[in-house]
Amino acid sequence: MYRYLLILGVCASAGLQGWTALFTNYAKEVVDVNGFQIGLSQAVREIPGFLSFAAVYLLLFLREHRLSAWSVVLLGAGITVTGIFTSFAGLLMTTFIMSVGFHFFETTNKSLTVQYFNTSESPVVFARLRGYGALANIIIGFVIWVLSFITTYRNTFFILGFFVIVSGVYMLSINPVNSEMPRQNKKLVFRKKYWLFYVLNFLAGTRRQIFTVFAIFLLVEQYGLGLRIVTGIYVINYALTYLLNPQISRALNKYGERIVLSLESASLIVLFLGYAFINNVWVVVGLFILDSIFFNFSIGLNTYLQKTADPKDLGSSTAVGFTINHISAVIIPLFGGMLWMLNWRLPFLVGTGFSILSLVFTQMISTGYHHRSDSYSFLAGAGRLITGKGIKATGVVNKVPAGEKKLRNKLRN
Repeated sequence: MYRYLLILGVCASAGLQGWTALFTNYAKEVVDVNGFQIGLSQAVREIPGFLSFAAVYLLLFLREHRLSAWSVVLLGAGITVTGIFTSFAGLLMTTFIMSVGFHFFETTNKSLTVQYFNTSESPVVFARLRGYGALANIIIGFVIWVLSFITTYRNTFFILGFFVIVSGVYMLSINPVNSEMPRQNKKLVFRKKYWLFYVLNFLAGTRRQIFTVFAIFLLVEQYGLGLRIVTGIYVINYALTYLLNPQISRALNKYGERIVLSLESASLIVLFLGYAFINNVWVVVGLFILDSIFFNFSIGLNTYLQKTADPKDLGSSTAVGFTINHISAVIIPLFGGMLWMLNWRLPFLVGTGFSILSLVFTQMISTGYHHRSDSYSFLAGAGRLITGKGIKATGVVNKVPAGEKKLRNKLRN
């Protein structure tokens, strides 16, 4: 299953990030959108995420791994036709098609990962999948940079989308299923005991939209950065993701989700205020790069669910969490776009408020791996995480299993 998820994940990540690198400049230069329209287009992009609970019902007709592959094919189809439509309505239509494919893939990808790997393995697997996806994105970024000199947006979208389609069709011929895995609930599971997971997903959706929509639009509209510079920034982000994701997985195993996610929320408060009040373009670019690093800390939400949910609920609960994440992801771009028209600083100030809320709720995280009465404070744990100093063995934090070599062997098979 690891190789299957790796190939699909790399193709989906490369497709999405290639589309993302092109989209803002394409929307501004060719379609000529304003701040409200860019927010509306991103709200439309997130609607399929809100509808990702439907993936649970599609599993009545499709095996989960095949739904993953078909979703990647649809993602590629949406990318392929993006450059054909130069009107705002056409932009919304192709964005929606692309997004249905991506969000249904993400739902099944997360679900299959937490089903097939245990609690100490899954942070490593999530980090590796993101890391290899980032490596592919570096290559895609270089390809887009080269193509920007020799061809049009339309042709670049077509080449990128066609590659993704071919990859998804090929993966339909492979069956990686382990028949001994627990059967999953094929209906929506919404349980009171998972309430904190739902709240954190909602708040994570707001954070994600400030980063993916308004931070990059700030660089393009406010500071006038062109496609080649934006692509270069993304390449730097991908390189850092590839290098740092293994450290993030180790931090989750060693320090736990509460410390890692708290560090993310606290850092976002500073970053969002920086977007709003710092007027130096290269400092803002630096903030954007830091933002992309902390974005990867969100894998802690998936590992937190895995440690607290019943095994048979993992697939359905992942879909519910993904859907809740996209309630805010639909609202924030639209609301933020209207705020942008009043003052471009307002979306970042709203993001600061949500980051404070996220920091508060993150302190409530408690699993069988972390006992609240004995656990380290956020500041103490974050200090150790930042400096890399180890915590003495007290039985409080997650101990890294001695079988990491065994995991590497498992992933090769």
